Amino acid sequence: MNDALDVAFRLLLVFAAFIALPLVIGQAEHKVMAHMQGRLGPMYAGGFHGWAQLVADGVKFAQKEDVVPANADRRIFQLAPAVALLPYLLVLVAIPIGPGEGAVGQVVDAGIFFVMAVMGVGVLGSLMAGWASANKFSLLGGLRTAAQLLAYELPMLLAAASVAMAAGTVSLTGILDAFEWWWLPWQIVGAIVFFVAGLAELQRPPFDMPVADSEIIFGAYTEYTGLRFALFLLAEYAGIVVLCGLTTVLFLGGWHGPMGDDGLGWVWTLLKTAVLAFIIIWLRVSYPRMREDQLQKLAWTTLVPLALAQIALTGVVKVVIQ
Repeated sequence: MNDALDVAFRLLLVFAAFIALPLVIGQAEHKVMAHMQGRLGPMYAGGFHGWAQLVADGVKFAQKEDVVPANADRRIFQLAPAVALLPYLLVLVAIPIGPGEGAVGQVVDAGIFFVMAVMGVGVLGSLMAGWASANKFSLLGGLRTAAQLLAYELPMLLAAASVAMAAGTVSLTGILDAFEWWWLPWQIVGAIVFFVAGLAELQRPPFDMPVADSEIIFGAYTEYTGLRFALFLLAEYAGIVVLCGLTTVLFLGGWHGPMGDDGLGWVWTLLKTAVLAFIIIWLRVSYPRMREDQLQKLAWTTLVPLALAQIALTGVVKVVIQ
């Protein structure tokens, strides 16, 4: 019974983090973009430093009418937001934030395989939305999403495989237990490839060609309104949390800190995750959208060769060490 209560408590904490952290990222994005681009609105809503901006957005989405196009595949159309959002909850269950089994929702032996497979399912929500909307702009956005998924899933997997080779395990907790600080210099290329490919899979700027508002209105999400559209936005922010958390665990040592205090491990994990989330927001306000051909060229001619070179380097280092 105690084991069941322990698991239930940890899952409850994971669910609370799943609800709270994406909202924190959303609020932070409002503030960072307001400062970097001189946007006045998000700094005044509610008074002090625009604290009510996120509340105002939530009220706005809740008041909008939930419309389903007459020719849409109704069941698929309504199911797509949940398919886009829920996989990130499952991934959060397997991400360790501190040392010991108590700091992870559920220890998964094949952690890398699990999180990469489930994250791939999340992209299917965009494909379902584009196909079911009975809208040519939405269909084009869905096709672009499919092309982007095929292009960037491979370098992301290869980069993660490099870390698994270095640690000798595919368990996320095992990778953290085997982590050494001298990994950082020779795994940095894999970290950049993993992070950039993850951004592309989330369709975040400058990799947001599937939702290019100036070309295809809003891609796969053109026909969505109200809370269903808000779920897609929440899925985007939840994806940011997951991507930053995985990058922290795989490449930045997770709960390992410079002072070696295991008791503060969760603080180091959250701090590294927050810094990476800030970088994602920074990229959004700093770089213009890439063209579709540029997206594909970056994946196949740059990221894939770099990921393969990282795997080769990891193999050489492992042989030399042994």
